Amino acid sequence: MADGKDPTLVKETLDKDLAKLGRAEAAVQATARSVVAPGLAFLFLAAIVVIGGALLGGQDNGLLIIAAAAIGGYMALNIGANDVANNVGPAVGSKALTIGGALVIAAICESAGALLAGGDVVSTISKGIIDPSTVPTTETFVWLMMAALISSALWVNLATVLNAPVSTTHAVVGGVMGAGIAAAGFGAVHWPTMASIAASWVISPVLGGIIAAAVLAFIKIFIIYREDKIAAARRWVPMLIAIMAGAFGTYMSLKGLKHLPWFDHIGLPKALLIGLGVAIFAWIVTHPLIKRQSRDMPNRNQSLRELFVWPLIFSAALLSFAHGANDVANAIGPLAAIVHAIEAGEVASKVHIPLWVMLIGAGGISFGLVLFGPKLIRMVGESITKLNPMRAYCVALAAAVTVIIASWLGLPVSSTHIAVGAVFGVGFFREWFTANSKTRLRYIHAYAPNAAKTQYAGVQRRKAARKLVRRAHVNTVVAAWLITVPASAVLAAAIFFALEHLFGVVPAT
Repeated sequence: MADGKDPTLVKETLDKDLAKLGRAEAAVQATARSVVAPGLAFLFLAAIVVIGGALLGGQDNGLLIIAAAAIGGYMALNIGANDVANNVGPAVGSKALTIGGALVIAAICESAGALLAGGDVVSTISKGIIDPSTVPTTETFVWLMMAALISSALWVNLATVLNAPVSTTHAVVGGVMGAGIAAAGFGAVHWPTMASIAASWVISPVLGGIIAAAVLAFIKIFIIYREDKIAAARRWVPMLIAIMAGAFGTYMSLKGLKHLPWFDHIGLPKALLIGLGVAIFAWIVTHPLIKRQSRDMPNRNQSLRELFVWPLIFSAALLSFAHGANDVANAIGPLAAIVHAIEAGEVASKVHIPLWVMLIGAGGISFGLVLFGPKLIRMVGESITKLNPMRAYCVALAAAVTVIIASWLGLPVSSTHIAVGAVFGVGFFREWFTANSKTRLRYIHAYAPNAAKTQYAGVQRRKAARKLVRRAHVNTVVAAWLITVPASAVLAAAIFFALEHLFGVVPAT
């Protein structure tokens, strides 16, 4: 070159500079993406404050109501980010739904469940945890519920950051208990109710896991490990879909639609009859559809998975609807109680929910799901154990059946614990079945070609030697479950004492 520089060195220097610029650009883009979701969430909360200020700014205690509304919106965002993953996570992990499709379906169904079946009356003291008569003043009650709402929202937010699916119901229960103890002493807590909730920590996941494992065992024995898989599928898949439809019919009658006028007094016997009718109708509809869909399908497991895709998608939608109908109260229950106490000047055992409060709950859950939900959806659906449509179907069916059994036994259960426990059950059953199933071995020896038998045997030994459920996730999730109520309670008590000193709350004497 004329300036005496080596062209090769110039090119290498230029390539290094371009690589540095590329890495810097990628880092800027990643940083920008990381702040988009929190920024949009902040705008949602800011909109609540601005609109609330325009509507309520001139009222007495209007600022307090606006602050409570913003905190309720924050709680709703966290419910959407954490709880909804349990409804659509298995469908995403099994590849039956894309993450985008799952977000759209869940957001629509969650909002519909909250607005159509969320009810217009809610208990002011979540799950009967404390006796309102022990709270000395209405002002104390307002700050008690405010502390409970803040603490439960913060705890669910932390759990989401740590990738741990937790029960938002338990977080609210712990918040109410802790703030109630701080405001009115240990005698304010209804300890038998707390004991039953503690029992649900074990009952919910174990029952969900057992039912999911039992359904998967049935599918393996009667469909997968059969010489003619397609013929077996034509016989049993419509029956399994009918059972699922019947379970959801009963589930929705008991839980998801209980606030609608036609369903407000339905007990378990009537709900079971409704479920039976839905099951019969589903079998009549799906039997010819499955027969037509399975025509010319090759005799392999991939064909079986295709038959479960649409039932799994519908189950995810129904679970989201029922979740929106039930768990929206976790965000708006304390908020509705605060609004009533401020406006009426009294503490009531049940209060009506204003429409604007319901909109905050429904909108917050949907925004939280879309903005922050993918992380937990992938964890539940992909990280704990490998799912396909058949295994994910077992999780969905277990979730509905477990709620019905718990309602029959009068046991309080957590939908989060049931769904994640069902995922655990599917994974642990696969570990056991791979290592110990005689049915699997008989199938291999009877129907597999000689060359394939050796391959199957090698695969079986390798699968038996490794774990199909990631123990690290099991430990994280179980630990989060165990400490949710006490952690939320301690945090709520601390927040209540802080509010007491800041705003002059009068505690019980």
